[in-house]
Amino acid sequence: MYTALYRAYRPEVFEEILGQGHIIKILKNQLATDSVSHAYLFCGTRGTGKTTTARILAKGVNCTADGGRPCGVCANCTAIKDGTFMDVIEIDAASNNGVENIRELRESVKYPPAVGRKKVYIVDEVHMLSTGAFNALLKTLEEPPENVMFILATTEPQKLPATILSRCMRLDFKRVPEETLVGGMEDICQQKGIDVSQGALRLIAANADGSVRDGLSILDQCISGGQTRVEREDVLDFLGTAGEEVFLELTDKITLRQPQEALLMLEQILADGKDVRQFMKDWLSHYRNLLITKFIKNPEDMLNLSPENVDRIRRQSDSLDLADINNAIIELSRTMSEAKWSTQPRILLELCMVKMATDLIDPAGAAPRMVPRTAPPAASTAIKTQSPDQVDASAPAEGQTHPDGSPAPEKSFDYDSLWHAIFEEAEASRGSFNLIRSGTRLTEMTDELFTVVASNAAVCGYVENNRQVLEDLMEKHTGKRRGLRCQLEGEDCAPKTDDAQRLAKTAETKLGLNIEIE
Repeated sequence: MYTALYRAYRPEVFEEILGQGHIIKILKNQLATDSVSHAYLFCGTRGTGKTTTARILAKGVNCTADGGRPCGVCANCTAIKDGTFMDVIEIDAASNNGVENIRELRESVKYPPAVGRKKVYIVDEVHMLSTGAFNALLKTLEEPPENVMFILATTEPQKLPATILSRCMRLDFKRVPEETLVGGMEDICQQKGIDVSQGALRLIAANADGSVRDGLSILDQCISGGQTRVEREDVLDFLGTAGEEVFLELTDKITLRQPQEALLMLEQILADGKDVRQFMKDWLSHYRNLLITKFIKNPEDMLNLSPENVDRIRRQSDSLDLADINNAIIELSRTMSEAKWSTQPRILLELCMVKMATDLIDPAGAAPRMVPRTAPPAASTAIKTQSPDQVDASAPAEGQTHPDGSPAPEKSFDYDSLWHAIFEEAEASRGSFNLIRSGTRLTEMTDELFTVVASNAAVCGYVENNRQVLEDLMEKHTGKRRGLRCQLEGEDCAPKTDDAQRLAKTAETKLGLNIEIE
C-alpha cells in the first residue's frame, strides 16, 4: 500500500529534522548530559515537527546505543518507530479529554517501564483537555515518578492554564523557512527519481507557509498526476486555491487602477472552484496583514505566516497609503455583510472591486475617497502661471486695488494640484498626513483664508491638529500667509468664530479700526 510522503520520509533522528536547530541543540545536550526534564511543552503551528521531535526524544531516552542517541537502528528505536514499544504511550487529547481519561493515566504512571529506561507519555493537542482534566493532571505533571516523562504538544499554548505552563519546559517550534523546505523536497524528489522544477518547488514551499507536512502533501498531490516533469503551471493547476501570491497580485491590480485585469483574475480564481464568500474572507485577512505589517516590525507570529510571505506583504504594504488599506477593509467588510443575505455574492464582490479600483467610493461615506497612486504633479506646477505675453499690464498685483478703489481679484489657483503638492511635501515629515490625505479637498481660497472640506469628523480633527503645518505649507506654495478653515462635507460655509476673529484682527491692523466680534 502507498505511504504518503510526509509519513514515508518522517525524520527518525535529530539530524533529519528541518528548521528547528535551536530545539535540537537543547535536546541533544540534555541527552548527552543526562539532564532531560520530566515534562516538556512543544508549541508551534501544524506540520513543524512537534510530534516527530517528541518521538525522537522518546527514542533518545530509551536508546541502547553507546554513542550519540538516538541511533535509530537499535531494537528500542525500531520498536518506537513501528509503534510497538510498550513504554511510549501516545494520547490524542482531542478524543481523550475527560477527567476519567486522566485518572486512567494517573493510575498507569505508577507502574515502572516494562522494557526501556523511561516511560514516555506523548499528549498531542493538549489544549483540548477539559478544565477538570487539567486539574486532575496537575499533581502528576508536577511530580511524576522518576522513570516517567511527559511531552505535551499543542498548536494553541494560549489555551493552556498557567498552572500547566509553569510545570513544563516550553520549546517553541518555528515555521520552516522556504529555502529549507525547498532543499528538503528536492532531496526527496532525487531519491524518488522525480523531476520537479525549482519554480514548482518554490511555489509549493510558499503555499506550505512554513509547514513541512503541508509542503509534502502538496508535492505528493503534484507527483501523483503521472507527469515525467512537474512545472510551476502544473502546481497551480493542482492547487486550485488562492494563496498569498494570488492576493498580492490582485491587490496590486486594484492599486494600479486596473479593474478589467482584476475582474478577469477573479473569473479565473472562481473558475478554479474557490468559494466566493471564503475568497472575500481571505482577501480581507490579506488587507489586515498589510495593516499590521505597516506598524509591527516583526509580525511573523502575529500574522501566522512564514518570514518570506511576511516580506512580500511588507513590500506591498510600503507601496500603499494607510487610507488605501482602510478603504479596502471597510469596503470588503461591507460587501461581506451584504453577501450573507444575497443569492449573488459574486456580483457584489465584482462591484466592490470596481469601486475600489475606480474611485467610486463615496467620499462622504464611512470611507474617504481613495487617491490613485499615479505620478503626482510637480510642486512647481501646483500654481497656475501665465507667460509674460499673457499678463495684463493694467491688472493690479495681488493685495493692491484698482484705480476706482475696488479690491484686486484673487490670484488664480488650481486647487487640486495645489492641495496634492502640499501633501506630497507634508508626508515626508509627518506620517499622520496619510490619514487625511484622501479624506479632504481644498474648496476655496480668499485673500485671508483657505477652506478645506473633510469627509468626516475624524478627518476634520486630524486637519485641526495639523493646522500650523498646513498653514506654513500653504504660505510656502502661494507666497502669502492664509488662515485655515476646516468644515465637514455639507456644512454651512459661514466663517467660524476663530476665523472671524482672525479677519477682525487683520482689518484692525490694515485699516486701524477697532472691531469686536460677538
